[in-house]
Amino acid sequence: MITESSHSPVNDPADFASLLAAAEEWTSAALGAQQEGLWALTETERRVLADVVVATNPLHGGRLPPHDGESVHVRLGRIRNWAGVLRLAARAGGWDLHPVVGSDPSFLTRPIGMPDLLSGIYALAEQGERWQQLMLTTIDDLNAKTRRQPQQRPGDLDQALAEREPRFARDLAAAERFFTGPGSLEDLLLFFY
Repeated sequence: MITESSHSPVNDPADFASLLAAAEEWTSAALGAQQEGLWALTETERRVLADVVVATNPLHGGRLPPHDGESVHVRLGRIRNWAGVLRLAARAGGWDLHPVVGSDPSFLTRPIGMPDLLSGIYALAEQGERWQQLMLTTIDDLNAKTRRQPQQRPGDLDQALAEREPRFARDLAAAERFFTGPGSLEDLLLFFY
């Protein structure tokens, strides 16, 4: 059972570097435990992972990240979709997502498993939801400005996002590398077979 609201973050607000580090560390620990034989996937876990892979297909045509030639809407959508899919996966398996930022998986006193893998990925996926909200707010502000000053050309979304969050483009590219491309979560099922 998931204990958090689908609209509130699991982790306390943290900077992107902490989110990325936690996602990488927990995901790596879970994959390592499975590959070392410390975690044997159940049939339910295998089916859930297969569904996660299908539901998060990035549909990027094989291009490597960053996908900066594409709309920010599409780029954020790929990452944001992971959050909802992971919440559904956790519900389907009866697992709890838990905060991982600031905690070290090597200190667990229990075997690492599916809740840890999903929570590790979720640490970064929920950032996609926050970025989505930032993008929508920025679009609303650009539209309001255009309504107030109709003679001016509409503002550029990428530029407006960069003004609001200067590291946005770099952080988005780092998140894309985590989720897509060779050796990323795009290859999740390959790690388990």
